[in-house]
Amino acid sequence: MNILITGANGYIGQRLIPILLEDEHTLICCVRNRNRFDEEQSSPLIEAIEVDFLKPEEFPEAPIDIDIAYYLIHSMNSGEDFERMESEAAQNFLSFVEKTNCKQIIYLTGIVNETHLSQHLSSRLKVEKILSSGTIPLTALRAGIIVGSGSASFEIIRDIVEKLPIMIAPKWLNTLCQPIAIRNVIQFLRGVALKDSCFNKNYDIGGPEVLSYKNMLLQFARVRGLKRSILIVPIMTPKLSSYWLYFITSTSYPLAVNLVHSMKINVVCRPNNLAEELGIELIPYKSAVEMAFAKIEQEMVLSSWKDAFISSNAKLDLLNYAEVPSFGCYKDLKWREIKESPEKVLENIWSIGGQKGWYYGNHLWKIRGLLDKFAGGVGLRRGRTNAHSIQTGDALDFWRVLVADKKHNRLLLFAEMKLPGEAWLEFRIMKKHHKIQLRQTATFRPKGLWGRLYWYSMLPFHYFIFNGMIKNIVKTT
Repeated sequence: MNILITGANGYIGQRLIPILLEDEHTLICCVRNRNRFDEEQSSPLIEAIEVDFLKPEEFPEAPIDIDIAYYLIHSMNSGEDFERMESEAAQNFLSFVEKTNCKQIIYLTGIVNETHLSQHLSSRLKVEKILSSGTIPLTALRAGIIVGSGSASFEIIRDIVEKLPIMIAPKWLNTLCQPIAIRNVIQFLRGVALKDSCFNKNYDIGGPEVLSYKNMLLQFARVRGLKRSILIVPIMTPKLSSYWLYFITSTSYPLAVNLVHSMKINVVCRPNNLAEELGIELIPYKSAVEMAFAKIEQEMVLSSWKDAFISSNAKLDLLNYAEVPSFGCYKDLKWREIKESPEKVLENIWSIGGQKGWYYGNHLWKIRGLLDKFAGGVGLRRGRTNAHSIQTGDALDFWRVLVADKKHNRLLLFAEMKLPGEAWLEFRIMKKHHKIQLRQTATFRPKGLWGRLYWYSMLPFHYFIFNGMIKNIVKTT
């Protein structure tokens, strides 16, 4: 089959693609930046096309020979135009795919069985109605909490459980949900493909248990061998709850707001026999958590929500910032000769951040991350998805990877921390004066007077941090 996938760079898309390739389907993957996608995917069965479904005037010609289209575009932004943008993207996608021979649209959405829905769930339902209004049969799979290594819910629960022995938590921890393992989600997405009995229908998909968020936290703790106590208080407003979630976990504040409003609503499945019909064995919650940690321990995490742009507060297309500006910028440029092993130095560069740290003054980096959190930024808690591999578009603490080019020995990062300006950090191994050297460049483009004052106030810290960092990176012993 020929299958169109939107959101191919996203958490679900990156999990679905290998499964569809196993079945030898031809995939047409819609991405906003194909450079990032091409680094991660190399199968001859994959064709990537650049499409931004909010910019229909820039659409490429739609491929005609399509059997199925997966709509996996989701947003958790909290701006005033949030619902309008999701609706526009869905309508533009529908116009795009109706020009093809597509026989079925498959949409992964949220469970919407309550009378009063959050903005996030209400928007998902509206998108479903838009997609079902077209001429192509729609199959909507409605899921609640998705449990898998790298998923937003998994990482947020992990942050809470592993950092807080005693939790004073908001009352929404008593809300009921029906979590589902990521493996089961992918099985459902695969199983309904071109299944006539699923056309023009929606299904709630969930695991075999209905749990409160409190029970999920406690079961998670038991899997990790941790003893945890939870005290639920009724006085936390949604705003306080959002701040609580934001400061404890690696989520951004806008995402925390949407999660809190969604977590106040029960997300329990309506009964159906779809799992039985497709031969899917539903995985219990504790087993799903154990499977997720098995992947983490083997460094086999295929995708993480932190690598999606919703994990930051940025509103610009960061991959357009891969060319570092020179006009109107301040720079801190350092060179160090590599006397022994360039390969080892490159490995050091590719291991930066996360648990490894920043090679010098890690306590200062942590303080900077804490200050960024208080300012409404992402902080350092996002870490990195894999300990030794980096891809373009990955989150790396409070940086975003813009270029990860091992062939040309170059790593370029863009700051997603709160700043009165824009900042880049680049590492590049190259020849200078007939010697192999590491060039480390910190670039800052200030915004107004505050940006300039910020740069000069940080110069003493930069002197020690950047000198120490490059010195330790070039060490190969």
